[in-house]
Amino acid sequence: MASDETTPSADARLDELRAWLEPQFGNIQLQPASADASFRRYFRIHHGDQTRIVMDAPPEQEDSRPFVDIAARLAAAGLHVPTVLVQDLERGFLLLSDLGDTPYLHALQEDNADELFADAIEALITMQVGTEVRGLPSYDHELLMRELRLFPEWFLERHLNIELSAAETAALETILTGLVDRALDQARVFVHRDYMPRNLMVSRPNPGILDFQDAVAGPVSYDAICLFKDAFISWPQTQVDDWLARYWRQARARGVPVPDDWQTFRIDLDWMGLQRHLKVLGIFARICHRDGKPHYLADAPRFIDYVMEVVPQYPALAPLGQLFEERVRPALSRVAGN
Repeated sequence: MASDETTPSADARLDELRAWLEPQFGNIQLQPASADASFRRYFRIHHGDQTRIVMDAPPEQEDSRPFVDIAARLAAAGLHVPTVLVQDLERGFLLLSDLGDTPYLHALQEDNADELFADAIEALITMQVGTEVRGLPSYDHELLMRELRLFPEWFLERHLNIELSAAETAALETILTGLVDRALDQARVFVHRDYMPRNLMVSRPNPGILDFQDAVAGPVSYDAICLFKDAFISWPQTQVDDWLARYWRQARARGVPVPDDWQTFRIDLDWMGLQRHLKVLGIFARICHRDGKPHYLADAPRFIDYVMEVVPQYPALAPLGQLFEERVRPALSRVAGN
């Protein structure tokens, strides 16, 4: 799993975690293994010539049962995910196999991107055709819209201090409803929800897949656009189009229920991506103002660029483009200057 420079602070849960591990491993050192936007923490331990990953997920904030469930589903489909070696769900501790310390995010370069993404595309298609979805939460109207509401509530109002007019509110509501309707019109498959380079590890077999505990049954375009419109790394649009077309061709050949027409699927990708971009802006603002983690907002301009790459192509989205040009970008500059 990905390395992180954060040093674990002495706290009660850390002491409890060490006590939980001691019968198996004795007095061991816990090294930070990764950090994410949730309350979960991951540590790497060394035992002889092997390493293991320990997940600390406080049960009052994080439910570890979905992680265990989804890991089993993905492993049954033949995908490379952490094996749950020991679990204590009541306390929120999991002992996992280690997929390594090199995420795609750190490994991707121009000269290896095609090869790495070819493996990621193959794994995504396997995930979509082979993973059991019965019993998963549904990426339904309520969930899609609840995510989108984070954008006006947390990014516009809380972070940028933008108060929308009645006309702007109505126009935005129409667009948000259109994004949800387009998503719900798509075929439904297993959706990872964060299938991006930070959560893919360079490994054998490649890739190792992490952070899948929020998986749902939902729109077929979601994970593909997530993979190439990443929160932390951007690619030229022509290259993204080539990768997405490659995914579409291979997905059709493998029986993934993508549209038969590429242009139809291209629109699905654009509109699904826009839903995610707006949601992420809201999430980053919430993480900053509610959870005290401001560094995620450093990537807000990347998502604004993603939004503005899409909206000029669709007349129905023109009010959103106007909102970003006239209100969002100036407000973001003011906030950045303070």
